[in-house]
Amino acid sequence: MEKVKEILEQLKLETNLSLDEIPNIDLYMDQVIQLFENKFANSKRNEEEKVLTKTMINNYAKGKLIFPIKNKKYSKEHLILISLIYQLKGALSINDIQVTLEGLNKRIIKEDIEVDSFYNSYLALAQKNVADSTIDINERVKDVNEEVAKMEDRNADYLEQVLMISSLVHMSNLYRKVAEKLVDEIVVDKEGKRHR
Repeated sequence: MEKVKEILEQLKLETNLSLDEIPNIDLYMDQVIQLFENKFANSKRNEEEKVLTKTMINNYAKGKLIFPIKNKKYSKEHLILISLIYQLKGALSINDIQVTLEGLNKRIIKEDIEVDSFYNSYLALAQKNVADSTIDINERVKDVNEEVAKMEDRNADYLEQVLMISSLVHMSNLYRKVAEKLVDEIVVDKEGKRHR
């Protein structure tokens, strides 16, 4: 399935906002949006889709996914959180993201975390995930090809595509379900039922 290789190349899955790309000065909302639009343009499904909008940022602030801004400007720490939200929102609900990032927001406010170090760890894991997923997707292609070869159907190309889509979505759902259970663990910890 050559199409999958093309898609992987087009998507530029390794794209992330690096610390070097985050200015050391605070940015206005329009500048934040422009930074994200420029960086993640290849990850959009189509030209009409927006990576980030004023409404999204305002909803993140209202939902307490990011700590309060000062003087209508977003700090480096805000940009790191928005970058994390951008990745998390593909699989988690806004409520789950809020739960996940609440402790991080509190630690940033208290200056109780080395945010750059944390974010570099996230970026390192993200790079490894991209490499691992490319290998895994190629394995899925092989598996799908083997299954399609067992069928005798004139529409094999279509069936191959449906099986590939179904397989990828199933894998995504498996990972999402594990992530949701980990979010639930944070809720349990927060309610004082268990502490780590």
